[in-house]
Amino acid sequence: KDNIAIKSEIASRHPYGEWIANQRRDVKRTSFADERIYDQDATTFAQGTFGWGLQDIGMQIQDMAGSGKETTYSMGDDAPIAVLSERPHIPYNYFKQRFAQVTNPPIDPLREGVVMSVAMTLGKKESIYKVSEKGARLIHLESPVLNSNEMAEIASLADEDKGGFKQSTLSTRYSLSDGPEGIKSAIDAICDKAVEDVRSGVEVLILSDKAEGMDEMKESTYIPPLVAVGAVHHRLIEEGLRMDTGIVVETGSAWSTHHFACLVGYGANAVHPYLALETVKQWYNQGKIQKMMEAGKITQMTLDEAQANYRKSIENGLLKILSKMGISLLTSYQGAQIFEAMGLGEDVIGTSFKGTTSRIGGVSLSDIARETVMMRPEEDQKKLVNYGYYKPIPKLGEYHANSADLARLLHNAIGLDKKVSAATNRDELPNDGVKPSSVADYEIFKKSLESAPLANIRDLLDFESDRESISIDEVEPASEIMKRFCTGAMSLGALSREAHETLAIAVNRVGGKSNSGEGGEDVVRGSDLMDVDENGRSPTFPHLAGLKNGDSANSYIHQVASGRFGVTPEFLVTAKQLEIKMAQGAKPGEGGQLPGPKVSEYIATLRASKQGVTLISPPPHHDIYSIEDLAQLIHDLHAVNEDAGVSVKLVSSIGIGTVACGVAKAKADVIQISGGDGGTGASPLSSIKHAGMPWEMGLSEAHSALLTNGLRDRVLLRVDGGIRTGRDIAIAAMMGAEEFGFGTIAMIAEGCVMARVCHLNSCPVGVTSQKEKLRKQFPGTPEHVVNFFMFVAEEIRELMAHLGYSKFEDLIGRADLLKESESQVGRVAKTEGVSLTGFFSGIPDSRDDRSFLRAPVSEGGGLKDDVVHVNGFSSDLDREMCNHPDVKAAIEKNEGDTAVSFNIKNTDRSTGAMVAGDIAREYGNSGLDGNLNLNIFGSAGQAFGAFAVPGMKIRLTGEANDYVGKGMHGGEIIVLPEADAGFVAADSSIVG
Repeated sequence: KDNIAIKSEIASRHPYGEWIANQRRDVKRTSFADERIYDQDATTFAQGTFGWGLQDIGMQIQDMAGSGKETTYSMGDDAPIAVLSERPHIPYNYFKQRFAQVTNPPIDPLREGVVMSVAMTLGKKESIYKVSEKGARLIHLESPVLNSNEMAEIASLADEDKGGFKQSTLSTRYSLSDGPEGIKSAIDAICDKAVEDVRSGVEVLILSDKAEGMDEMKESTYIPPLVAVGAVHHRLIEEGLRMDTGIVVETGSAWSTHHFACLVGYGANAVHPYLALETVKQWYNQGKIQKMMEAGKITQMTLDEAQANYRKSIENGLLKILSKMGISLLTSYQGAQIFEAMGLGEDVIGTSFKGTTSRIGGVSLSDIARETVMMRPEEDQKKLVNYGYYKPIPKLGEYHANSADLARLLHNAIGLDKKVSAATNRDELPNDGVKPSSVADYEIFKKSLESAPLANIRDLLDFESDRESISIDEVEPASEIMKRFCTGAMSLGALSREAHETLAIAVNRVGGKSNSGEGGEDVVRGSDLMDVDENGRSPTFPHLAGLKNGDSANSYIHQVASGRFGVTPEFLVTAKQLEIKMAQGAKPGEGGQLPGPKVSEYIATLRASKQGVTLISPPPHHDIYSIEDLAQLIHDLHAVNEDAGVSVKLVSSIGIGTVACGVAKAKADVIQISGGDGGTGASPLSSIKHAGMPWEMGLSEAHSALLTNGLRDRVLLRVDGGIRTGRDIAIAAMMGAEEFGFGTIAMIAEGCVMARVCHLNSCPVGVTSQKEKLRKQFPGTPEHVVNFFMFVAEEIRELMAHLGYSKFEDLIGRADLLKESESQVGRVAKTEGVSLTGFFSGIPDSRDDRSFLRAPVSEGGGLKDDVVHVNGFSSDLDREMCNHPDVKAAIEKNEGDTAVSFNIKNTDRSTGAMVAGDIAREYGNSGLDGNLNLNIFGSAGQAFGAFAVPGMKIRLTGEANDYVGKGMHGGEIIVLPEADAGFVAADSSIVG
């Protein structure tokens, strides 16, 4: 039987369509109510009690209701993690979304949305092993985001003539007078009542924190909905009742896509965000909003359309969050708990989030109750608090590590004046206006970070040496330490030419590794500068200042991401290292995003796209379904450029250690661990704030797993994500890192003033703008960045001298030199439950065995940075082709037709990639003027004809495995079956 016949037989066993028509009740999306449920004062008071801030309305609600899209924002998440914050946080902020990297592919919700759905069901689910008409008796929800009209429709289904779906509403509010400990008895009470109701036949359970009016709001508080739904969900599971009912959460504490994802992920079948919809009405009816609509600054819409826009943005945001983990249906995500908690204690996890990883402990249930009450506004307060969680509010709001004040302090230290640029008087000033660097000012910069509020896990750590201090003269020089410095993968497009090229030149000057980011790189950057005049100007780069002959703007690392914008054979062969971007720190599980206004003619040329068109990549390498697929891509890159190492970029998340072991076995040379707080030019706001873990977690896990499994000597570990100082680098080294990436702080070192408008193309100092006028305001030179690197290296040397270590490599993997700082842990009340002891106990002791710092003896045993893994017998045919005298002559002569024949077997992989690489080295992407005809016979392995260039004509008689023509830039690939194959070619697959 064929596929269709089998499916038809199964589908016809029962009258499924008839059952659904008879039993299922559909609740479709309906219009929204215009009436307000609260007056203005009550609305503001309710918003305050549920943790809303001014930015939640001014940024998120305005964008969602106004355009039907999530807020796009820039930079990284430089605010403290919730458990370290001095400000109150709602429980959602203690959770980070998990995402797929290597183990399974994410989905592209923009291009593959046809296989995705947010539809949900309510009611009692029958056993899948008992197929009957009863199984169709469910309430089918077109959307998990319900409005008041849809809630009324669901309530009407309790009538016997409409289905008889018995329903119960449980209030999650409890008296303020019960105090913080009252939350525990309140949770027990709703869980007991839920069990009682479901046993009595309730099929729709509504958990509601809705208050009738101001009096009830003033006298009571509430169990946060995430805690409530998780507790009820798990209690019903324990009692064997969870499949007997659906849970609707009716809450004022849900407005962001992350909030909805958490509620569904921990058990909710649907959410009625009554206060979010009330806030949309409040926003819509403001006079200034109506005026903006009249002026055309916001699209004209009705109130119903504004609420529909809000729902649409939540639904699309949920699809994006599902897609990060490769899940296509919200029903599959429901109750799946695909999150990692950071900063929640055992009693919270045990009550509401059983099975969720929480590695450092944290707040208790009573702490959560206290935080909830802390958010309550004064009774006469007419305006919401501006917490500054997204945009910094100086002095009043949440602390942000990267601030305009921090930028100013660093600029003073490195001698940068933001007013000096090509648009002002730079050409008239000595040394292009670069002032002498100041050690005293760097100390002020450093002290400002040391005395700042707690923000990261590493802020809870201190050093504890096992030896006496030594003289700084005995410590290795700064020049050696700086060789370990890299720049983060920031693309040309996200950054201006001036910013991107200045960073590359500066890092190359100190012997570090610059990174192209995704999006390709101009071929003019491949050659060293030899045309610089006495004023530090080059005709090749007329827009740059402070240049020297011998400078190189070529990025050491060229990044390969799934959009593959700009990934050409020439781009690959001009790299010294090739980085596979499996995930991005700022938004793991999603692709890069470059807003249309930033796609200038120059950027569009590099990316082979159109000027002004927004570029959103698919999730990185979402065609990689397993470690074998990643190993094949590593093989392809080793083939096209045998001299370049291959790095794989991963983002910190639980389980990264297992993935890192697979990557090491797949013959990667470097594993990059990025923190989830990385910077970005443009990203959905919820992705910046709520996906990915701190690098401290991922780095220590990856290092431990690699060391335990005997793989640590095969790879070099690199880390990045919010690294700013020598102290950060020393801690990262002790956790296992050998190289260190600078992102946002490196941008600050070349003039960034933290305006946080990278996504708007309006950077006032031209660091992240493609507008010519703004680019002329760029104040940075390579010397400024070098000054910063020198300060950081000297700070590391001082730390090493204090700890008694002369060689930097002797710090690597020495977690025993770190201890938990009791004074730091005590700085914030809610950190009392945080403990890093268990977190560090799993890192292997490497004091005595330091062999992991060198490559395996089988590979020469030298410095890992000097060793590049090479493909084995799987590239033998490729090498034979490259060394064939006729092939070499054809490339050298670059004219006429040459034909060469070879036999192939299925263990020969990436065949043709080395030849393509040789041609690209000689002639770039334009390929050969002549024709190189490669006639091949047999069964080809994976990636046949990878990276082919114009002039290559590859003809395979036989068959080929997966990935034929991967990264193909031109030429021809022809695959045809053997004459005596014995099958009809038109009916058979001969390529993978």
